[in-house]
Amino acid sequence: MTAMDAAARAAFDDEGASLASLFEGHAARHPDRIAVVSGDSRLTYGELNQAANRIAHLLLARLGSGGTTVALLFQPGTAIVAAILGVLKAGKIYVALDPSYPQPRTAYMLEDCQAPLLLTDTRHVALAHQVAQRGPEVVNCDEISPSAAVVNPDSAVGGKTPAFLLYTSGSTGHPKGVLHNHRNVLVEVRNYTSDAGIGPEDRLAVWHSFSFANSIRNLYGALMNGAAVFPYDLPGQGLMPLGAWVRGNEISMIHTLATTFRAFVDTLPGDATFPSVRVLRLGGEAINSNDVQKFKRHFPPPCVLMHVMGPTETFSIRRHFIGHEWHRGDGKIPVGYPVADKEVLLFDENGRPVGPDETGEIVVRSKYLAVGYWRQPQLTEAAFLPDPDGGEARLYFTGDLGVMRPDGCLMHLGRKDFQVKIRGHRVETGEIEATLSKLAPVKAAIVHAQPDGHGEQRLVAYVVTAPGKIATIDELRRALARTLPEFMMPSSFVFLEDFPLLPNGKVNRRALPVPSVDRPVLPVPYAAPRDHTESTLTAIWMEVLQLGRIGINDRFLDLGGDSLRATQILGRTMRSFGLELSIGDLIQTETIAQMAELITTRTAPGSGDPS
Repeated sequence: MTAMDAAARAAFDDEGASLASLFEGHAARHPDRIAVVSGDSRLTYGELNQAANRIAHLLLARLGSGGTTVALLFQPGTAIVAAILGVLKAGKIYVALDPSYPQPRTAYMLEDCQAPLLLTDTRHVALAHQVAQRGPEVVNCDEISPSAAVVNPDSAVGGKTPAFLLYTSGSTGHPKGVLHNHRNVLVEVRNYTSDAGIGPEDRLAVWHSFSFANSIRNLYGALMNGAAVFPYDLPGQGLMPLGAWVRGNEISMIHTLATTFRAFVDTLPGDATFPSVRVLRLGGEAINSNDVQKFKRHFPPPCVLMHVMGPTETFSIRRHFIGHEWHRGDGKIPVGYPVADKEVLLFDENGRPVGPDETGEIVVRSKYLAVGYWRQPQLTEAAFLPDPDGGEARLYFTGDLGVMRPDGCLMHLGRKDFQVKIRGHRVETGEIEATLSKLAPVKAAIVHAQPDGHGEQRLVAYVVTAPGKIATIDELRRALARTLPEFMMPSSFVFLEDFPLLPNGKVNRRALPVPSVDRPVLPVPYAAPRDHTESTLTAIWMEVLQLGRIGINDRFLDLGGDSLRATQILGRTMRSFGLELSIGDLIQTETIAQMAELITTRTAPGSGDPS
């Protein structure tokens, strides 16, 4: 890794600096350098700066000065990057909304953030009007005049100016917004830049939604260093084309989730490598020794694997570097060693520090934590405590358990409460339970995570039906899909007559039964495979979905399937039959019988497809 030069460090260390000012500096010095590339659309720093300025002047004219929230509804691409910078330049707070989320959830976030304006583009203007029926004015950025002012706005944006809201799952049944300011983000980018040696020649990929904290590192890691950011629409394009996309764009830095990484490499042939990638950063969830082996197989030296840990409220608090020479006997991978300005403490249940090799709750002490929870002062006061030693630092109790080794290396041991990590997203199981309990057939519901046969965390819903009511998996799944995003959808449903109780009357969660690998009760009868093609597909589906029996007419979604498992099925299917398939093929077919018919058609003599 190359060391950060003195000028770059001085810019990051300036307490009054903002994301807007650092970006404007790069745009002034290198206007012709490529800033953002998405498909056929690309903008230089000069062009991106002008596009952002048009939006900033519109916001200042409509909203005046002050830290008003502004909502954004775009696919990942050049347009949302320009909108984000425009909001920051105007001194406003952006709230990125994911178009793939269910409309009721998006509408709730829009109402909660109290944004008077919703910025979007022509592609999403109809959806924007649907979710903003009783709220903000919709502004189509594609209709902003090219003759609008393009000079940098004269707005008072500094380090303590609020920058954005990131919504996470909430225990009350609704997501909650985490507010960050410019300074917090610049400290995160400074540490990332120093650790990874980010320079102007780098090309940083953003695979995840701009509404998700994981997008923050590479978006600003690129734009604050004069490098190029390459957004990729993962929900829209899927994982299958991603390998060719990484190679074709000569991506040098990837930051993603362990779950996404595993699904991605599962789509690759065994000899696929990415020589342009020099840093693979995995965060948001634990990794294991199998992940390290996959990294070594597909990312040749000098690529380095960075394993990082950091909640949305703190950003990165630990990092661990793994090179090709790294070897460890067991499957546990540490989250590693300190990052600057983020001290990690471990406390026992009585609030006392624990010693080396003792388990305690991970507590972060820093000046650079989230401002707090949006419009929830009591929750903010409970989660962010003053440093007992005085000063500007605060304490944030993460709810995660850890052990500090004598050499200062942190091992993460999981959660102490009912919060879980699913595909890197922090999920309050209480939010899913509250949503389930509102459904007419449900008397009570409990949701918690259990590892499947691949080591992935999956959500299991335990349901007690109301007297005289009958609930089906299909009915519950469809009802939940109307309000919850895919990553919060339980993979398994277990119906019980009642919950097991402890002597004190509380639910004995440890006594809840392990979900059966048997085929769930479905509205269609079981049908066995009839030929080699269906038998092969059935074996693939059983392996990926961790079920002991699957009928050829069972719907993929009814079996607990999701987009990542769809990718895993497609990768195995293509290797087994030697032909190309897409996510669209799986969505259109839905069942093993339908997919077998598609494969038979495409491999028939004269079909033009490989046999």
